[in-house]
Parts: sequence; C-alpha cells; structure tokens
Amino acid sequence: MKEQVQVVRTECGRRGLRWAGAWRTDGGALIETALALPLLSLLLLGASEFGLVDYEAIEVTNAARAGAQYGAQQGGRYTTDTTGIQNAASADAPNITLGTTTASLSLVCSDGTIPAGPPMVCASGAAIETILTVKTQATFNPLIHIPYVTPSFTLHGQASETVLQ
Repeated sequence: MKEQVQVVRTECGRRGLRWAGAWRTDGGALIETALALPLLSLLLLGASEFGLVDYEAIEVTNAARAGAQYGAQQGGRYTTDTTGIQNAASADAPNITLGTTTASLSLVCSDGTIPAGPPMVCASGAAIETILTVKTQATFNPLIHIPYVTPSFTLHGQASETVLQ
C-alpha cells in the first residue's frame, strides 16, 4: 500500500509535506544532539585545558614567592643559599616539575635611586636595601596536541623580596 502524501499550507502560509495526516518529526532531537555534542565536548575539553595551564602558572609563581621568602628570612642569611631557595620553591609546587630556579641580588636606595660606589652609598643619604629576586620556570605539555601549534609551553614565575637588615 502506498502512503498518501499531500501538500498542505501551514498556519504561517508555508508549504510542507504531510504523510497520512501526521507531521514526520521523529528523530529531530536526536539529530540536533548528534550535531551539537562534538562541539560541546570540544568546548569542555578546551576549558579544562585552559584551567590546567592557569593552575600551573599559579604554581610556578607561588614557587618563586616561596623561594624568595626563604632567601630573605633572618636578615638575608640565606640569600646565597641557592640550593635552599630551589628546595623551598620545589616544596611549594609538589604537583609540577620545576625547571630552572635562579636567584639574584640587587641593591637599591630606599628613595628609589641606585647606589653608587665603592663603597656603595646613596647620594641622598637614604638607606641601602637588598632585593632578592627569584625566577622559576616549568614546561607545560597540553593534553591535546594541535598540528602546527607548539607542543609545549614554558611558564615563568618571578618574585622579589626586600631583605631586612
């Protein structure tokens, strides 16, 4: 038996096909879901990847801060203890693998000028402050590797502490 097909006008004036008195809309939601699900999955994966990068960047910066705080404690007694600074930085970021951690000292006058010397003195008579700067870095490898995009990213952290005399 052959189905009857009629061309009918809808309320909006558009033409549509009608089979045996009923509109055929079976499976429309399934097709829409099948088309939208890959895009939504890709967005979710991208958001989680961005969250991982942000987390590791915060960890690298916090590790630099921990290293600077370690080196600046007790009147600057530990400013030259690079191993202790590196250990403090690594202990603060246990979930990531830190690359290089460097520490450097600089002198600055309390009024913001640079001391001249030897002997190091400030032209304005201000006190000389010692600044300890710690820089850390780590490599982030994304979960998704996109062709023609760098397969890894280097994240940098930096923190400075004034060493109390």
